[in-house]
Amino acid sequence: MIQIRSMERADVDVISRLEEETFSMPWSRDAFLEMITKDDAAYYVAELDGRVVGGCGVLMAAGEGNITNVVVAEEARNKGIGTKMLRHLMEEGERNGLGAFTLEVRVSNAPAIHVYEKLGFLSEGIRPNFYEKPAEDAVIMWKR
Repeated sequence: MIQIRSMERADVDVISRLEEETFSMPWSRDAFLEMITKDDAAYYVAELDGRVVGGCGVLMAAGEGNITNVVVAEEARNKGIGTKMLRHLMEEGERNGLGAFTLEVRVSNAPAIHVYEKLGFLSEGIRPNFYEKPAEDAVIMWKR
């Protein structure tokens, strides 16, 4: 069973490791520690059978949520975990006054783009050379 909850200090090492395994430019452990202490941020983890297998975070400003990262362990993908985490993040955000959400995603990341579109996000532009390692454009997506 998948359970979504707020990230705790004890989850930081697991999420940091997932980021390192998944992304070419992962967030640092310190960045996650900072994220869980900020008043204008929220970070959630997904547990599958009691084990943390994913995480996602949002920065909140002026009624909008900037989804900063979404990660799911490779062995736990295609089980709806990313979708469930994002739904939870957006429901909590709406309860806290957020009326819109935005994110960037690599133009080549078709599986992630599919999940975001399924959740109602629309492509509203391109950020040229947003990513490094390798250099790649980002699709700017919004759900308003």
